[in-house]
Formats: sequence, structure tokens, C-alpha cells
Amino acid sequence: MDYVLILYYSTYGATAQMAQQIARGVEAAGLEARLRTVPGVSANHEATAPPVPDAGAPYASLEDLRDCAALALGSPTRFGNMAAAMKYFIDGTSQLWLSGALAGKPAGVFTSASSMHGGQETTLQSMMLPLLHHGMLITGLPYSEPELISTQEGGTPYGPSHLAGPDSRLPLSDNEKKLCQALGRRLAETARKLQQG
Repeated sequence: MDYVLILYYSTYGATAQMAQQIARGVEAAGLEARLRTVPGVSANHEATAPPVPDAGAPYASLEDLRDCAALALGSPTRFGNMAAAMKYFIDGTSQLWLSGALAGKPAGVFTSASSMHGGQETTLQSMMLPLLHHGMLITGLPYSEPELISTQEGGTPYGPSHLAGPDSRLPLSDNEKKLCQALGRRLAETARKLQQG
């Protein structure tokens, strides 16, 4: 069965909640949503993560990425960039790049940050760069999504975003949820159209 891989890293849970909303949009459009995460990285070279996370989605494999029909890539904002854990995983995808396994597949990006101007848009763009190198087709959010114009929280044409607040505890707003679901639907619908030729 074709699936959309929703690959994310989340520290306080907001990016994971966004991933779940994207999954709702994917499944509403008739494809399977496969949620996967990546382990954290550490400055302590001996630190290792358990082979299976204590909670939440399983860790992603290169096969999950290789075999997906589309990809939603999510990370919290770290100084206007994706988190190191996500960058580390993406840096390990050279064999997929060499084989062209991801070329021509649709992809979208999403992020969460604690402040309104915390670098959400540059984080989304930072996640797009390796996807473009892989030959993926970036799908953003068009302004035909009414929440993109009316939102007072997160949301960009580059992809969904979430304003988590200074303590990273603000829940997703209704607009943010709808924009996440819209990205999921767009990815699933685009993947299906590409496969139908």
C-alpha cells in the first residue's frame, strides 16, 4: 500500500502533534500515513539511544524513506534551522541520493517555535534544501487555504508552523490544525496524481 512518510523530531511534543494532524489529512485523502521519528544526538560520543523509543513513533529507517510515495518532514526551530537530530538523519541519506530513490516524489515541511518570529520560515527553508538535492517536488500551502490568511498563530506558504509559546506549552490552534491537515491532503493527492500519470 502506498504511504506518506511523516518524519519528525519533537522535543516538547508540539511537532509530534503537528505530525498527527498531517496524518489525519493524509488518511482523509485515502493514503496510509506512516509516522516515524529520529533519535536525539548528543555531544557525549558514548551516548546512545535505545533501539526503540520509550514512547511515540518508531525510529525511521532508510527503507521507510526510500519506499514512501511522499514525505512530510518536521522539526522544531533551532536558531532558524532544523534540529541537529533531523540534520544528522538527513545527512545519512547519501545512498538514497546516489540511487535517485526520492527523485520526483512530493515533499512538504513543517515546524514549531516558541516565539512568533523565532525563525520558522528559515527553518522550513532549511529542511527544503536537502529535499531539493534529492530531486523531490516541494509542495507548500497555497493561499486558497483560508486559514493561511486568517491565522494569528502559525502558518506560512512554505508549510505549516506552530507558535508554541515561551514555555513550549501552547496547544495547536484550530487554524494550525487545519493547515497541517491541508498539507497532508495535498501530499497524498499529489502523490496519487503523479502515480496515475
